[in-house]
Amino acid sequence: MDEDVPFDLGAFLPYTLNQAAEATSRGFAGLYKARYGMLRTEWRVLFHLGRYGDMTASQICDRASLHKTKVSRAVRALELKRFLARTTQQNDRRHATLALTRLGARVYADLAAAAREYDNDLAAEFTVQERAVLDMCLRKLAKL
Repeated sequence: MDEDVPFDLGAFLPYTLNQAAEATSRGFAGLYKARYGMLRTEWRVLFHLGRYGDMTASQICDRASLHKTKVSRAVRALELKRFLARTTQQNDRRHATLALTRLGARVYADLAAAAREYDNDLAAEFTVQERAVLDMCLRKLAKL
């Protein structure tokens, strides 16, 4: 690399990926915030419970790559909204299993449908071939 050439942050792949992720996430965040008053981490916790079923906060942290403090706050907020319930585990009372309530399951179903529509709208910006290449490249990077 030529040390005389200034570093171009805009051409730095991690920066560009982050900018794209933020731009696309913000658009969907506006939807779940407007409909249900949810923040990003709340949506991610709700999504994981809706998609994968009951689990502990630690399991959500691991699966979603989220910090336990953020998950704890999101769980509390979702409890207050009556979207999830926690049940203390009999074998280890320090842990609780988290599950969507009926209301939470309805919210998840609504937002999952909205997410599919949002994803389709984003995909419409690309040709079928571009979308296939983008998906392949993102999956490759996610495995690093």
